[in-house]
Amino acid sequence: MRARRLVPLAILAPIVLAGCQLPSFGAYKGATSQGQDAYKLWQGFFIAGIVVGGFVFLLIVWAVFRYRRRHDAVPRQTQYRPVIEILYTVIPIFIVAGLFVFTVITENEVDAVPKSQVTIDVTAFQWGWQFYYPATGKVVIGQTLEQPQMVLPVNRAVTIHLESADVVHGFYVPEFNFSRYAQPGVVNTFNFNVLHTGVYRGQCTQLCGLYHSLMLFSVRAVTPAQFDVWVHQTSGNRPTIGQLKQQIRANGPGA
Repeated sequence: MRARRLVPLAILAPIVLAGCQLPSFGAYKGATSQGQDAYKLWQGFFIAGIVVGGFVFLLIVWAVFRYRRRHDAVPRQTQYRPVIEILYTVIPIFIVAGLFVFTVITENEVDAVPKSQVTIDVTAFQWGWQFYYPATGKVVIGQTLEQPQMVLPVNRAVTIHLESADVVHGFYVPEFNFSRYAQPGVVNTFNFNVLHTGVYRGQCTQLCGLYHSLMLFSVRAVTPAQFDVWVHQTSGNRPTIGQLKQQIRANGPGA
């Protein structure tokens, strides 16, 4: 009787201890249209995993109690169950194929780069970021303790050209459900379509040197009217990436 009472606790304990969040399962819902596509795929994978895992768990429990030893006699031996064998071969194939198809569809939607009204060239360097708006010449640059901010208009397609000035960096915005390498000599191109105004944190995700942990930035999403005013404002005289890197090496972060 005591063991039976512990069964529900054993089932609920992993869920409670893992801090499982429903229905997000610990992921962000996505502040961009691309991020929401990735979020839906994550939900689908998680639900599929729960269904498969739950079914396997029930089979294990059933086998434990149904075929537990009651005496020392050898139980009846059964060989070949064609229907069952076909089912446990075909069903997993269909599950994997379905997950693969949904993954390809979602990745194509996330990686699509349709024509956009706004283009931003993002350059990562040790240890900071430069955001350049070629249409107006607007430049935002910052390093280590001076965290730069990339400004985007909401409900507009924005094209990002991402590269690195030195080593491999990682461009990651958690609430966008998006991460991409910034590589020297390689330009990665992708689109954002931010759905709501707000400020979203970003960071480098690749260990890139001494001040990697300080290589932070933020993304501020504003209305199209506010963006048009901001992007045409004079950015002032800003140091080049080379000058900033020289200052960091000479005087440390925040120099």
